[in-house]
Amino acid sequence: MPEAANVAESNRAALAEYALRLGDDSLILAQQLCAWCGHAPAIEVDLSLTNLALDLIGQARGFLSYGAQLRRLNEDADALAFGRDVLDFRNCLLVEQPDGDFAQTIARQFLFSSWQQLFLDVLAQSRDATLAGIAKKAIEEVSYHARFASEWIVRLGDGTAESHARMTAGLDWMWRFVDELFETDPIESALAEQGLGVDCAGLRPAWDTAIRKTLAEGTLPMPAVRRSVTGGRQGRHTEHLGRLLADMQFLQRAYPGANW
Repeated sequence: MPEAANVAESNRAALAEYALRLGDDSLILAQQLCAWCGHAPAIEVDLSLTNLALDLIGQARGFLSYGAQLRRLNEDADALAFGRDVLDFRNCLLVEQPDGDFAQTIARQFLFSSWQQLFLDVLAQSRDATLAGIAKKAIEEVSYHARFASEWIVRLGDGTAESHARMTAGLDWMWRFVDELFETDPIESALAEQGLGVDCAGLRPAWDTAIRKTLAEGTLPMPAVRRSVTGGRQGRHTEHLGRLLADMQFLQRAYPGANW
C-alpha cells in the first residue's frame, strides 16, 4: 500500500481533510457505542455493540494515520484523536448525537451504517491505494453493522406498542442529520472527479431504497421531512461532541504524553 509520500502535492491537503472526516466519523461513533458496554439490554447485544465499536476504532486508526502522514505535522492517529479541539473535528453531526435509549442508538447506527456500507463499496475502487485498502478491509465489518442495525429496526418496530413508539421516536430524532451525509463540498467534488473520493450525492437513491424497505418490514413510518442540520464537516458541532470529547480526551490532556 503506497505511503502518503507518493500522493501528488496538489491533492495532499484535500486528501488529508478527507481522511480526517472519515476517521472522525468512525472514532466518534465508536466512542458513543462504548458507553453501552455493561449496559445493553442483553449480554449478546452488549458484546455486539462492543465489537461494532472495535471495528470502528480500527477504521478510525487507518483513516487518521493516513491523514497524519498527509499533514506532515509530526503527529499520529493518537495525537489527532486526543489532541484536537472540538472545532477541529470533522465528523458528521449524526454520529455525535446522544445514545438516548436503545432504540435511539439503533436508529443512529442504522442510518449511518446503511450510508457507510454504500460509501465504502465505492471508496474501495478509489485510485488512491491507501483509501481503497482501508475501505476494502472495512466493507465486511460495516456490512455486519448495517445488518445488525436493520434487524433491530424490524424487531423493535414490529414488536410491542412501546418498542414501536420508541423506535419511531429514535428515527425522528436522528432524521434531521441525514442530509449532511449526502452533501458534497468542493473538496469532495474535486476528489470524486479524479476517482479518488466518492460522490456522496449519488448514493442517496440506493440509500433511500434500503431505508424504506427496512422500515416497511418493521411497520415503521418514514420520518417526516425536517429542516436539515449540517456543519460537522466544517467543524460546526452540536453541544454533544464537546461533552463526549471531554470524557474521551481527559486522560491524555491531564497527563500529556503518557503511555503504558
